[in-house]
Amino acid sequence: MVKYTEAELSRTFSALSDPTRRGILRRLADGSTTVSELAGPYSMSLPAVSKHLKVLEEAGLVSRDKQGREYHCRLLAGPLREAMEWIAFYRGFWHARIDSLEDFLASDEQNDNDGGGAG
Repeated sequence: MVKYTEAELSRTFSALSDPTRRGILRRLADGSTTVSELAGPYSMSLPAVSKHLKVLEEAGLVSRDKQGREYHCRLLAGPLREAMEWIAFYRGFWHARIDSLEDFLASDEQNDNDGGGAG
């Protein structure tokens, strides 16, 4: 399992909390692109998109490199992988709890049907 700090995980989830930033990551999943191309679908200025990119960079989700007059951005998968591992741990935890609850409710319902309930 990948080792991560709570601060890194918090930065990742904070960066992912914004729909614009999630959209940027979705576009970068198809390959690297320029800041101008990333800004295209959004009705916001380049500086506003750059602020979103800065949050993604600080979370380690995106790298931005200057090539000539333009900045090219690419997705960095490491923090996403760590977030997925964290979620997977809790998914297993909650699946086990939900399965136990389902078993309990099914046995309780069976007891009610057998006349064992308070009715």
